[in-house]
Amino acid sequence: MVNLLVLLLVFMIMAAIIAIWTPDLLSSVIAVGAVGFGSSVAFLILSAPDVAITQIVVEVLTLVILIRATVRRDVQTVGGARDMLGLAVSGALVLLLLVFMVAAVDSMPPFGSPAISRVADAPAATYLREGLGKTGAGNIVTAVLLDFRGYDTLGEATVLFAAVLGAMALLRRRSRVSPKEAE
Repeated sequence: MVNLLVLLLVFMIMAAIIAIWTPDLLSSVIAVGAVGFGSSVAFLILSAPDVAITQIVVEVLTLVILIRATVRRDVQTVGGARDMLGLAVSGALVLLLLVFMVAAVDSMPPFGSPAISRVADAPAATYLREGLGKTGAGNIVTAVLLDFRGYDTLGEATVLFAAVLGAMALLRRRSRVSPKEAE
């Protein structure tokens, strides 16, 4: 599974490089979408389907808005020389970020080691130990989402709903009826 994640990370890095270097704006937007969908697949592999679903929803809405904005305009390809100082600074920042990322991943516990085994009073242990008695729900996931973390779930649903409404407001077609005809 680690090999698959490394392969996926290489794919996402290649897509990000393509997004930066391609002269066509639409191709760049599509490459950025590939990075986002790659991260959602990574979340699925890491057993975080709720985060993956949120990532997919946000990614689809963002891609639709960006592609529509790109196609609607008469966009020319980017030309001219690149700023080498900015490119060097960006490369140095990416390299620094990679060094910090490797250090952070190295300090993490082994993959597959649950938090319950490392921290005795972890919230997961409390949910498992007292979930059925406090909530009466046979499914512990339902107990956590709706009883223990109900406000958090409500907040997530509200954010997704607001994102969908915002996308619908931006993507709606203009009314074909003039204001005088509507009266």
